[in-house]
This record gives sequence, structure tokens and C-alpha cells, in this order.
Amino acid sequence: MGIINEIHQQTKNRFLNMYELITTRKTGNTGKYFVASRAEKPEDLMCVTHINKPDGVIIYAITEDRQRVLVIRQYRYPIDGYIYELPAGLVDDGESYREAAVREVHEETGLTLTPIDVDPMFEAPRFTTVGMTDESCACVYGYISGETSKKYLEENEEIEAILIDRAEARRILKEEHVAAQLAYHIERFISEEDPFAYLFN
Repeated sequence: MGIINEIHQQTKNRFLNMYELITTRKTGNTGKYFVASRAEKPEDLMCVTHINKPDGVIIYAITEDRQRVLVIRQYRYPIDGYIYELPAGLVDDGESYREAAVREVHEETGLTLTPIDVDPMFEAPRFTTVGMTDESCACVYGYISGETSKKYLEENEEIEAILIDRAEARRILKEEHVAAQLAYHIERFISEEDPFAYLFN
């Protein structure tokens, strides 16, 4: 197993930082590994704490009739284009990930999220892209109600909230840029009559 010998912080930003790890590889050779992290200081990196605490939350929400799922179409600078995603966001200090989910859905879409109780293994924080970041996100499931609105969006957010049925989900998967977390969920949404059935089996 590799060994981390030193950690050098490369940036000091509020939401995302780069760290250089000086490592010893399994062969005994030394090397460098670069990690992007939500951590504001080295001692908060997961490779130091070994605590998997969710940085953010991803929300899989459907309508009460279980016929439509909430997605967002968002402009993202890294691809200079629009991509379909599930609503998501960072967990604020002192906030539970369920509270964060309710807040983020309202801010991004104007809708009201009512979380449901599921087996904790489905909500457990999971790593997003572990080859380059220690970011971890919990998943919250629930039902949405209300009317969509853009009035709560921040200046730097270009987000359109959309309730899609199974036919539109298929079209999006075939024709659009789609985030992995959305693809995995709507693939299941397309194939199962009850999108939440697996959460209770």
C-alpha cells in the first residue's frame, strides 16, 4: 500500500483547493499525487482524518404519482456547456445532509422536497470521483411539490429545473450531456414501474 509522507497545500479557496501529496509507492519509489478537495486546510483532508463526512448532498426526487423525476439543466464552466444533473449542493456547517437537501432543492428549483426514510446504506456518503478528489456526497430521496422558480438562484448559477417522464429520460440519455449520478438514477427510473421500490426491499 502507498504511504503519504507530506502534504503541501497549493491553493487557499473557500470551496475547493488543490493539494500535492509526496508519496512512497508500493515499489518503494517516491512520487507526487495531486488531490482536489473541499477541505480548507490539510488536517481536514480525508487522507488525514479517515472520516467519511459528506461534503455535499445529491437529491433524487420524484413526483407523488411516481411518473416524473426532478432534474436540472445547468451551465458548467469545465465543459463550457449545459449538462443534465440531479439537484445537489454543499452541506453547510451545523446542517444535516437532509436539511441541506431541502434547502438546495428550494434554492435551485423553487420546489419543496419532502425526504423519505430509507435504509441508511442508501443515504451513506459516497465518493464522487475518487481518482482526483476526496469529495463525498450523501444521497437523499423524496417527493417534490410546488411550482418551479428561478428567483432563488445565485448570480453565478444558470439552472433550469425540469420534471421529466420516462420518454424524456430516454431522450436525455441518448442525446445530451448527462452527469454520472443522474444517469445511474434515471436508468433505473426508466426500467422500473416504482422508482423507489428498491429502497424498501
